[in-house]
Amino acid sequence: MDWRDNLIDDEDRVAALVRGARRVAVLGIKTEAQRGQAAFYVPAYLAEAGVEIVPVPVYYPEVTAILGRPVHRRLVDVPGELDLVDVFRRSSDVPAHLDDLLAKKPRAVWMQSGIRNDEVAEALARAGIQVVQDRCLMVDHRAYARG
Repeated sequence: MDWRDNLIDDEDRVAALVRGARRVAVLGIKTEAQRGQAAFYVPAYLAEAGVEIVPVPVYYPEVTAILGRPVHRRLVDVPGELDLVDVFRRSSDVPAHLDDLLAKKPRAVWMQSGIRNDEVAEALARAGIQVVQDRCLMVDHRAYARG
């Protein structure tokens, strides 16, 4: 299989990925105090829709739980398998998380709207991890999760 097949950009494959995402780590999640920011309300929506959210904040060292779930500081510290890692980091900050992403090896990595890093996407795809870039998981979940 060509590694480029792991770069997901067609609607059918996006829909399949969304439907299969039952356990999602949110890298860069915000706290309830930032509820007006997408990095909080997108995972809050997903949790409300029945998706298991695993918070992996980058900041807020004092916070031990978000959305009622225990916080993990690195993806590799999350017990069990992950269907998807939803990334809320600036495009330029994503490479700093590459080793952690590769070590955890989720089924897929989803970079939210406005987030794109082709070098990281290629490294993940070459490692067998599916990648979506510059799309909102909440929008696609609303569109595809029901059907």
